[in-house]
Amino acid sequence: MRIDKYLWCVRYYKTRNIATEACKKGHIAVNGQQVKPSREVFPTDKITVRRDQINYKLTVLDIPANRVGPKLVDIYRKDETPAEAFEHLKLLRLSKDHYRAKGSGRPTKKDRRDIDDYSSDTLDIDADDNI
Repeated sequence: MRIDKYLWCVRYYKTRNIATEACKKGHIAVNGQQVKPSREVFPTDKITVRRDQINYKLTVLDIPANRVGPKLVDIYRKDETPAEAFEHLKLLRLSKDHYRAKGSGRPTKKDRRDIDDYSSDTLDIDADDNI
């Protein structure tokens, strides 16, 4: 089976076209070598998939006939991705939350709503003073 079709069948990519593009960009390696989308995959091959800043490592156990359901994926592949990779992703997401310093650039939608709420509260107080 072709590598792009295999990755689509075991649900690493949503469409086969996305899997093909990942192969062309060099995000897929089989047994340590970057591959073209037409590369055949066999049981016991080691595949490395670079996706979402994580290097997924998997071993081909069997070749599926068609795309399989999420519960059946483990029959066809063994995921050997280290847990540290997922922890690194969590740290990256946390660091992105604090990326924008307060007072720099345009306000976010939440900042704007807070400003609007504050402004409407102060306008209500001023309107009460005039009565």
